[in-house]
Amino acid sequence: MHTGDKYVLAVDLGTSGCKTALVSIHGEVAGWEFEPVATRLFAKGGAEQDPGDWWSAFLKTAGALLQQGGVKAETISAICCSTQGEGTVAVDRDGQALRPCVLWMDTRGAEHLKKITRGIINAAGYDAFKLARWIRLTGGAPSLTGKDPAAHMLLIKYEYPEVYAETAKFLNVLDYMNLRLTGRGVACFDSILTSWVTDNRDPDRITYHDALVRASGIAWDKFPEIRPSTDVIGMLRREVADQLGLPYDIPVVTGAGDVSAAAVGSGAVSDGEVHLYLGTSSWMAAHVPFKKTDISTSIASVPCAVPGRYLMIALQATAGGNLAFLRDKILYHKDELLAEEQVPDVYAIMDRIAAKTPPGSNGVIFTPWSYGERSPVEDHHIRAGIHNLSLDNSREDIIRAVFEGVAFNNRWLLAPVERFLKRRLDQITLVGGGANSDVWCQIFADILQRPIRQMADPIQVNVLGAAFIAFMGLGLVRLEDIPRIVRYKAQYPPRPELRDVYDCQFREFVELYKRNKAIYRRLNTSTVEKKG
Repeated sequence: MHTGDKYVLAVDLGTSGCKTALVSIHGEVAGWEFEPVATRLFAKGGAEQDPGDWWSAFLKTAGALLQQGGVKAETISAICCSTQGEGTVAVDRDGQALRPCVLWMDTRGAEHLKKITRGIINAAGYDAFKLARWIRLTGGAPSLTGKDPAAHMLLIKYEYPEVYAETAKFLNVLDYMNLRLTGRGVACFDSILTSWVTDNRDPDRITYHDALVRASGIAWDKFPEIRPSTDVIGMLRREVADQLGLPYDIPVVTGAGDVSAAAVGSGAVSDGEVHLYLGTSSWMAAHVPFKKTDISTSIASVPCAVPGRYLMIALQATAGGNLAFLRDKILYHKDELLAEEQVPDVYAIMDRIAAKTPPGSNGVIFTPWSYGERSPVEDHHIRAGIHNLSLDNSREDIIRAVFEGVAFNNRWLLAPVERFLKRRLDQITLVGGGANSDVWCQIFADILQRPIRQMADPIQVNVLGAAFIAFMGLGLVRLEDIPRIVRYKAQYPPRPELRDVYDCQFREFVELYKRNKAIYRRLNTSTVEKKG
């Protein structure tokens, strides 16, 4: 039994499900439980989850974890969540969800978004004046793909007017979990970001901007209060404490979205130090002391969990999700790789298969855009593909090509990321479920031509981040302490002998996009879009 340490009950609610862990002040994970959550996909880009399923998964995982008795309840100092971002939940005055959550991958609101993004002088889908104001105040702008709350709220307003009329607040996924934990529906600096209604010019004082709220098409009173990630927003509700067997005086710290939490949990917390998250989706991120936006590559520094700092983010829409598709839909249709965090050994299986194939996958190139792409090009029409396949190739070639294709897309991101940071990266810390794969870590090092640092328990990065955010909020841990707490497994240097083969394939990878983007647009433009 762990008795001497202080602990945080840390929650990582991702797209695949809910992981709940007990994390000590020394960064040790005393135990964790995982429960999958179903995603429902619809025609025309719909993607939803039931918020009730999130809460049930949390209660199940937290209950199972606490019943193990490895940590005394009185040593739990706080509860803190990290969640998937950019989902939208409409709740009534009693805090009840009025309909399923519109997820981060949902594009149905794109058509409605045009009502607020277009104007008299348009460029790339935006009114020039509106775009300049968004970038000046927020650091970004609503995604024309419809994959953020700015579009989700409009979707509900125009296609579910009865729900909109009953909506007291629009909450992000994190905000909803905090509502269920404390009874208070508040947003944090990063969860409110992609509503695109806040003035973010001061990283420690994020506030609503009147002109942006009015331009959003959403009523003022439907937006929640905003709090920093490290604030204590309230105490755990008595009925929840009773259900879990916890004391009544446990504070709930605001927490952060998955990107911000991973940035803290990775240990790469110094300015300009990059972590690369490899999960269902992927991103590169680094803390920086400045607000900046690169419109051409959709890279920006935005509010985050660390006081006084912004977080540079470059997002890739689908990464490990391609392996999920390969296993679930092609190789073993009855398996469920989307719960890879529950069974990390699946990567060992993929490792053995990929290791049988020489670098370059015998000429096969995989483009990983199975759900469109965000950066370095924002294009929701493009799709994944297996290229240069012949009868001489095997499934081993295809499997390794999937690993390599995800890495190629990140190499595509690398140059604009380094330009943004104005430095060449000395190393990149790889985190998330995909970082369990030693083979994938080496592939990233070889393709990116940068040393890769692998976390000891990379699937724990978000629960670690949530725990560190909570400990910082309680004044028990400083930001500068975190790199000494986080544990790492290995370092992977790039192999110079593979540079030529990967340089060649990378050039063709980019060319495949340039040559085929018009085809993807024709194939994947809806009838509505064509008429518009």
